[in-house]
Amino acid sequence: MTPSTPSSPGLTYRDAGVDIDAGNEVVERIKPLVRKTMRPEVLGGVGLFGGLFDLSSRYQEPVLVSGTDGVGTKLILAKQLNRHDTIGQDLVAMCVNDVLVQGAEPLFFLDYFATGKLDVETTVNVVGGIAKGCEIAGCALIGGETAEMPDMYPPGEYDLAGFTVGAVEKSKLVDSSKVRAGDVLIGIASSGPHSNGYSLIRKILERAGNPLDLDVGGVKLADALMEPTRIYVKPVLELLKAHDIHAMAHVTGGALVEKIIRVVPKEFGLHIDTSAWPLPAVFDWLQREGNVAREEMWRTFNCGVGYVLVVAPSAVAAIEADLQRLGLAHWQIGQVTTAGTGERLQIV
Repeated sequence: MTPSTPSSPGLTYRDAGVDIDAGNEVVERIKPLVRKTMRPEVLGGVGLFGGLFDLSSRYQEPVLVSGTDGVGTKLILAKQLNRHDTIGQDLVAMCVNDVLVQGAEPLFFLDYFATGKLDVETTVNVVGGIAKGCEIAGCALIGGETAEMPDMYPPGEYDLAGFTVGAVEKSKLVDSSKVRAGDVLIGIASSGPHSNGYSLIRKILERAGNPLDLDVGGVKLADALMEPTRIYVKPVLELLKAHDIHAMAHVTGGALVEKIIRVVPKEFGLHIDTSAWPLPAVFDWLQREGNVAREEMWRTFNCGVGYVLVVAPSAVAAIEADLQRLGLAHWQIGQVTTAGTGERLQIV
């Protein structure tokens, strides 16, 4: 029997708006960037269906700590400014800083990049930023997914998500069990708004007429807002080798109001003194231009403190000396209190 001939040409992958060759070009251009992130424990290299990582030589009783996150509406500002080379570092930072809170060393990272139609330069810039973030954090970029979905995303739009796995020896897990009343909060400086509060930031920008060339603290407003999220991994891991840190917090969404209290056992409270550190110029501008109440600033932005250590009073001097040596600006921003009958959190 002779096969029947279709009455009209069959549809192809290209008819869906997908450029097959562009994907191959991206892969070839990002391979050298990804190779820079490799660690000895990675097996098989880049391009397998699943990333392989051998834990056997590093840990006796490993506890795996995983985290996933995105960068929110900072992506909209990146598109507006046509700056795509640092948003990937933001993505890595949001994930690796989270697993660091439990004392875990980030081991490997995977990314998800979805767009309507693949633009080679944008994709290479974004993934290049992811690779740079992994390099800063010391974790391997061992896999990911790049998806073209023209029916989901309009031209020029894309979205990002990331996933990381870290490990820590069970005996060295930072689980807040050592927190006591009187412990000191040491706040480590942020590099700016990081990747939180950008819905409010964009509304303030629109209200102010988008003055992105305005000088704030010696830099353009656009540069201050797009400064990538600081990655705290290597210096904090160095601190953990030398000091007993009772708890840690990564200050992200919810900021000073929600994030630090989360790592303190319920029988304790916190007293945070916002006069203990200077409000960076970019936050001062956002507060003034947006007429943002102080309480809303604490709830929305990190206000200059991106990571917090909870330590015994006797350890403060040595830890601050090491932070100084590591080049990290820091302040004593408060202390752990007994919970009492009032609010657990006091911010003054």
